[in-house]
Amino acid sequence: MGVTGPPGPVMDRDEVDRALARLGAEHEAIETSLLALQDHAGRRLLEGAELTGTTRERWTATESAITLLWSYFDLYTDALRTAREQRARRRWPNQEDLAGLTDLLRGESVTVPGAHGTAGSAPSPSITGPAKLSERFTLERLVTRMNELYAQSLDLVVAADAVWSALPARIDLLAAELQRTRRLAHSVGVRPGEHPSGDDLERITRVLTALREQVVSDPLAFWQSAPGSSAPGGGRPDTGRYDREARALEEVRREIDAVLTVRQDAENRLLKLRDLLSRADRTLAEARSARGEVLAKIAASEVPAVSGPPTVLQEQLSTAAEYRRHGQWHRLSPLLESLEQRAEDELLRARESLTAVTAPLAVRAELRGRLDAYKAKVARHGMAEDPLLIERYDAARRMLWSAPCDLRAAADAVARYQRAAADVLVPRVPDQGGPVDRRGNS
Repeated sequence: MGVTGPPGPVMDRDEVDRALARLGAEHEAIETSLLALQDHAGRRLLEGAELTGTTRERWTATESAITLLWSYFDLYTDALRTAREQRARRRWPNQEDLAGLTDLLRGESVTVPGAHGTAGSAPSPSITGPAKLSERFTLERLVTRMNELYAQSLDLVVAADAVWSALPARIDLLAAELQRTRRLAHSVGVRPGEHPSGDDLERITRVLTALREQVVSDPLAFWQSAPGSSAPGGGRPDTGRYDREARALEEVRREIDAVLTVRQDAENRLLKLRDLLSRADRTLAEARSARGEVLAKIAASEVPAVSGPPTVLQEQLSTAAEYRRHGQWHRLSPLLESLEQRAEDELLRARESLTAVTAPLAVRAELRGRLDAYKAKVARHGMAEDPLLIERYDAARRMLWSAPCDLRAAADAVARYQRAAADVLVPRVPDQGGPVDRRGNS
């Protein structure tokens, strides 16, 4: 919708004809715009909807504006028809005719009544000040006023239509997904009052129901105008509340998927748990047996006590089996996760206990191996019959193969044998001449 040219002095015939042509084109454009607004799907929906809140208030004002807009257009049409009739009287209009046409086309030739509401209502405020019984407009100002009313009306209609086109369908799709999730959740025991996800599903259901009702009745409450935009409908639907519930539903869905995974492989996980705990028990039993052996074979050694298997894990494993037997998958899921970690920890503890208990036996085995290794080395160098080496080897061997074994004394005996073997293999050079007494190297 455009505007006519600025007012000026008395127009000549060509100026009048050009102005009438522009006004005719203007009239067609305005009429086309008004008919498009009249047929707009958003306007028809607004007329038939039970509106609330912001939308009801603004639509009430917009309906009055649209009615006023058509009244202005009728006045504009009458003024254009009058001007065309005056111009059609003479092919060559005289000065008086041109002055009259100039006044019609550029002067305040249109009288607009001040009241355009229902009977008995007060006059509407004019665009220039307080309410008046009537007001005079130039065609240019009348078009400007129509442009303002049209833009305001179209902005509301487009905004409401955009929200209705975007949100209800998306909410319905999410609601359908919600119902499928609810059925799936019920099948795996995720129910309100029994599982947090069941409570979340109930809350999402309530929110979506209320959200859809509000979107349908008050779409403008969900419209975000674009900052700085002057175009009608400049903005976008506000999907913040919808997006939050969609994310919440996705979180619930992931939780239910985890429960489904538990249902599908619960037996395998329970078998692995039984195996882990059984291995831990066997390792602890081995550690207890090894501790008795160490106490019998190793003297003067601190051997840590070995605790028994924790009965609480076996009790929880029995509880998990009961959950599986009764299909309580939502309870089984967190219990299995906890048990799997604790069972791994228990097996590690049992292995550490066995290692700590058998450490003295490992030390004895290492000393035995070192003693035999040095004996073999001495034999390779042809020194196996050395009396001192034989004496010290026998002393170390008696300590290492006797029970209980004094590890500290045995380690000293092995060290003496090593030093003697080193003396044999790499003889020392004496400081003074004379024989070297190797038996004194103790």
